[in-house]
Amino acid sequence: MLPSDLDRSRIPNHIACVMDGNGRWAEQRGLPRTDGHTAGEQALFEVLDGADELGVEWFTVYAFSTENWRRPVDEVQFLLRFNEEILLGRQKELHERNIRIRFIGRRDRRVPRRLVRRMDEAAVLTRGNTGLTFTIAFNYGGRAELVDAVQRIVDGGAKRITERTIARHLYDPEMPDPDLVIRTSGEYRISNFLLWELAYSELVFSDALWPDFRREHLYAAIKEFQDRDRRYGGVAGPDEPDG
Repeated sequence: MLPSDLDRSRIPNHIACVMDGNGRWAEQRGLPRTDGHTAGEQALFEVLDGADELGVEWFTVYAFSTENWRRPVDEVQFLLRFNEEILLGRQKELHERNIRIRFIGRRDRRVPRRLVRRMDEAAVLTRGNTGLTFTIAFNYGGRAELVDAVQRIVDGGAKRITERTIARHLYDPEMPDPDLVIRTSGEYRISNFLLWELAYSELVFSDALWPDFRREHLYAAIKEFQDRDRRYGGVAGPDEPDG
């Protein structure tokens, strides 16, 4: 149930999640690490459902980083197949719910062409939808995004670079900056996620491992977000504490 103290008029427009702790969740149960990723799927769609019901307009998840290629080969291969299976199994359901699917990240030679086609199919199928935008960061790194943006600017022959110039050359220039970024599993790191976009995001860290994360954890994170004073480098109002 929705907590009574949650203000429905102040729901974050864009929530981003670092879904951490799948491997540890499995290891604590004596299971292969890949079982943790499978269990994480339920958490992902439970939280996505909660965000959609609250009226969140953008929901972004860190599905596979540019650093994840360093993991054991069998785990990497599992994650590639797993993400493809999620797209095959869920895209029709998400489309029927008016959810738009987008992707950010590099599409280099390491990403199987078959998976790239699945990603394109999901994006094309849902591009006309007007509900929540579900963005999947796949083969994504914040530094890589900035390098790629600068390279596109240089290739375009720009003579002067401003913040607006860089923003226009990010992977998805239409994506608003996250209001709230949630990281699970008790880790207090950004881990190369949305480095440009989260300049003024509120960060909430949860001790729950991702497979255990549910909509009540989401509600708690949003409540913490609502209890904060977002000043964007300014000062507090006359009736607010000046921290």
